[in-house]
Amino acid sequence: MTTAPLPRPRSAGPVLALVVNAFVWGVSWWPFRHLQAMGLHPLWATVQIYALSALVIVAWRPASLRQLMRHRALWLIVLASGATNATFNWAVSIGDVVRVVLLFYLMPLWSLLLARVILHEKLTPGSVARVAMALAGAALVLSHGESGSGAGHAAGFLPDVLAILGGFAFALNNVMLKREAAQPEEGRALAMFFGGAAVAAVTATLLSSSGAAGVGWPVGLNHWLLPGLGLAIVFMASNLCLQYGAARLSAAVTAVVMPCEVLFAALTSVWWGGATLHVAVLVGGALILAATLASVFEKH
Repeated sequence: MTTAPLPRPRSAGPVLALVVNAFVWGVSWWPFRHLQAMGLHPLWATVQIYALSALVIVAWRPASLRQLMRHRALWLIVLASGATNATFNWAVSIGDVVRVVLLFYLMPLWSLLLARVILHEKLTPGSVARVAMALAGAALVLSHGESGSGAGHAAGFLPDVLAILGGFAFALNNVMLKREAAQPEEGRALAMFFGGAAVAAVTATLLSSSGAAGVGWPVGLNHWLLPGLGLAIVFMASNLCLQYGAARLSAAVTAVVMPCEVLFAALTSVWWGGATLHVAVLVGGALILAATLASVFEKH
């Protein structure tokens, strides 16, 4: 008599890859702030990171450039992805890290509304309840204190605005990626990386020309160049981890693992940045993340 073989356990590699990606994004505020102290504004740091990544994509898949030029829909991904990275990286550099990350995670709310408009997906009673839960959480987060952190108090509500815009742009990016799923993968990847560099460069140039303080072309090349290149390599590796993990796990598992970014951001902002986690922020964050997880389990 033979016995059936035991099922092989799922490899932890893809999950670990997603956790690494979430860790990189959750602690990204720290290197961005240090680069800013060296004279490299987070917008210009974003340009350096994504310009290098875009060049690697073009060198690896030259056809990606022709695909980007040929398909107009990919340019909306350029805009959405670029706005996502420019706003998020700027916000975590000048604002309260946990507050910024939580407001960014209103993204499922915007995804729901954009999917209704662009993909014509129907609203359900459960989805409306999740919207209400996410909005209540955002209200609690916004009800507590100033959005600035440390020297960033002068930033006022700019980090909040950037975080919310970043979440909206990220939702638009995800909806457009779903709509354009038939496009070649390398074309979509180049659109995202090129957008990350182009939008940040245009924004920094416009702010600099308008006289905004601290957004001028970076000086002291020898101080920030190597750390900036190191951060670019880390972000490229992080994206590879995301691509590896997301391609091997269900969307439900991916969406559950990615909010680990909030945990990493919260812990490092307390340990390294001297932040204090207040009850209103914790409860509001729990509501926002609960709305995110609820959306996963309703779909799957």
